[in-house]
Amino acid sequence: MTAELVRGQNHPLPDTRLELRVSAGHPVVAGATLGDERGRVGGAEWIAHPGAPVRPGVEVPGEAAAEHRIAVDLAALPDAVHRLSLLLALPPGGSGPARFGTAAAPFVTVADPAGAAVATYTITGLDRESAVVALELYRRQGAWKVRAVGQGYEGGLAELLADQGAPAAADLAAAVLDAVAPADAPVPPPLVPETAPADPSSTTAISYSHPGRRPAAPTAGAGAVPPPSEPPSERPSGQPDAPSAESRPAPVAGDASGWSMDERLYNQVWGMFEDLARTVAAYRSARDFADHRLDRAVDQVLADPSTRVGAAGDAARAAARATHEELMGRAQEVLDRDLAQLTAESEVVEPALPVAYARWDNPVWHAYRTPEEPPMAVRLGDLHVPERSALRIPFLVRLPLERGLWVDSGPGRTSAAGLLDEAELRRLALDSAVAHTARLLATHPAGSLTVHVLDPAGGGAAAFAPLVETGVLAGPPARGAAGVTDVLAQLTERVDLLQMAVRGDASEDLPPGFDPARQLLVVHDFPHGFDDRAVTRLRYLADEGPSVGVHLLMVADRADAAAYGPVLDPLWRSLLRLTPVPDDHLADPWVGHAWTYEPPTVPPGSAVLWQVLGQVGEARRRNSG
Repeated sequence: MTAELVRGQNHPLPDTRLELRVSAGHPVVAGATLGDERGRVGGAEWIAHPGAPVRPGVEVPGEAAAEHRIAVDLAALPDAVHRLSLLLALPPGGSGPARFGTAAAPFVTVADPAGAAVATYTITGLDRESAVVALELYRRQGAWKVRAVGQGYEGGLAELLADQGAPAAADLAAAVLDAVAPADAPVPPPLVPETAPADPSSTTAISYSHPGRRPAAPTAGAGAVPPPSEPPSERPSGQPDAPSAESRPAPVAGDASGWSMDERLYNQVWGMFEDLARTVAAYRSARDFADHRLDRAVDQVLADPSTRVGAAGDAARAAARATHEELMGRAQEVLDRDLAQLTAESEVVEPALPVAYARWDNPVWHAYRTPEEPPMAVRLGDLHVPERSALRIPFLVRLPLERGLWVDSGPGRTSAAGLLDEAELRRLALDSAVAHTARLLATHPAGSLTVHVLDPAGGGAAAFAPLVETGVLAGPPARGAAGVTDVLAQLTERVDLLQMAVRGDASEDLPPGFDPARQLLVVHDFPHGFDDRAVTRLRYLADEGPSVGVHLLMVADRADAAAYGPVLDPLWRSLLRLTPVPDDHLADPWVGHAWTYEPPTVPPGSAVLWQVLGQVGEARRRNSG
């Protein structure tokens, strides 16, 4: 049975030898890129195009045409290749369309060696784009699948290749288009995509980066792929039959590329994150299509006087509803299949995670020892979608932190926040910040992270007790306006010195006794105790600090600083917002879905946080002694 895919949907491939057929109704250039497991294209030799149509495992046509046949042998691809992307671009010159939105939607078929169609995809929803990634064949846990992508690029082929990490992307794009350009026809420059002004009140995109992967079309100020605005296809949204459990490979922890298990697990979690995002996108798109088709069928019945009433009309409406139920059922079946596979993988991966990636209830913490080297990333909570809230994806943020953290103690938009009063939300926010601080300390080698605390009013004494009593802080929490001023002046001077040393390549000229450790400043109860100069210094640390190892962790309610007006907007935007209760303010960088963020919590009655901080404090004292 042929699977008629919608954007984001995947389907298993029955064979490694395939034929990709393209029908566009107008001339297009067809090409293919070969990517590693991170989706990165290594160079010109990883791109098949009319000027170089044959690459290992793939052969593309040598000219622009309205129809194409691309031969693929996945078994012949180099071992380093984990993705093959089918590219379509509008040729320069000629009388054809300048953007896909003014032409018929391209139609792509994946066929087996016998010529039978395995999957089809109609690329709808394009507008000003002149190049598009139609679909990708990718290897996941040893098996090959096809995924409908449909990601267009207003900047043309150069922007597409740059997004896939190809070096000298503009030159490569020019070479591809030159190979099909008519004689003496100038190649038009790529369009510059429009961007909208950033909106600080909108959903914040998850901006930590995957190695070598960049979002295909970042939204302004957020870095996330916008939600697809694909209109329902005129083709029925057929869903593939679910393979049996026996036909799926058993999940294995660390089943990803990387030099170490730490890196392999990090990349595997990212793969799970992307798979879940695209699986849910396909499911929602299929449901939308089914609803649209039902509405259209009912409208047609009502528009025809001969079927508006009577037995014929009843039969037509019943048939439309039956088709709707069938499409919805098949969409649910595919979703259940993919979620079951991801759940099985999660059940294998979660227990294998190291302390930096593990939840606080993971037994790995009971064997905690201070690390010799910092990890690639740190877990700051969990992410899930409503379709399967029990399936949690670890929220891993790369180290060193590229931006500060902000635990929002203000009232949230979710029902969980609405059930709590202001005092309880503030308490939970501070407890969450202490847990984040403890994890950051625990994942750094002894003496490589120095923590300062600003608690101007002294209201956080109880929450900061684990940090104070275990001796992991640089000194007692700073109190009052004078304490705030002293700490901010010290860290501001540090940033200035380090920036001068970096610019002058004179790191050996830093003052004697200069602390080489990274610095973390935990700010509680902002803006209490801050004057205008202190606020300016805080903004400076937020902007300039991360590049030289000075990081912020703020616990604050934005409304408390409303008197500063828009002056502080850049500060809030520069920080990664976290919440002490579940909240859906984060978006993935592939399809832009809102994900529910769950903060990390220490199990009630557990002493794990005190025990871990005790070892960190002891290691700190040994290191300084």
